[in-house]
Amino acid sequence: MRLKRGSTLFLKVVICLIGIGTLVGLIWLPQLEGRAANLDLIHVYIDPFIIYAYIGSIPFFVALYQAFKLLGYIEQDQLFSEKAVRALRNIKLCALAIIGFIVAGIVFIILGVEEDPTGVVAMGIYTTFATVVIATATAVFERSLQNAVEIKAENDLTV
Repeated sequence: MRLKRGSTLFLKVVICLIGIGTLVGLIWLPQLEGRAANLDLIHVYIDPFIIYAYIGSIPFFVALYQAFKLLGYIEQDQLFSEKAVRALRNIKLCALAIIGFIVAGIVFIILGVEEDPTGVVAMGIYTTFATVVIATATAVFERSLQNAVEIKAENDLTV
């Protein structure tokens, strides 16, 4: 029991650090970006591509929150519950939304940029692949957990 609480606490800290690091990156990196490097502070953050990145990051933060909630369910010994299945489903949907935002951003860059967009497109493809792996793993875990919850419900009814 103590080991489980320690490992879930460690994972919660890691999730918080990932969220803080991403938030700092979202705030600081637009000031260094090539198109906005010579703009003043106000005009940096009203760039349509930066705004699109901020909107596209919302599913990422929602997925982090759902992962945090899932770890809370594990701490409370409620892993085999509908709430845990719902958290996994929300993480999967957030991953799919992130994939959609990345693919739309890649298409926007390819169609709208006159320079060589290969580096940005390659980063988008790598990120999309990683997100597809996360979405697939989450879907497998969700299906397995849903089956376990159904078996547990049947066993609770027979006892």
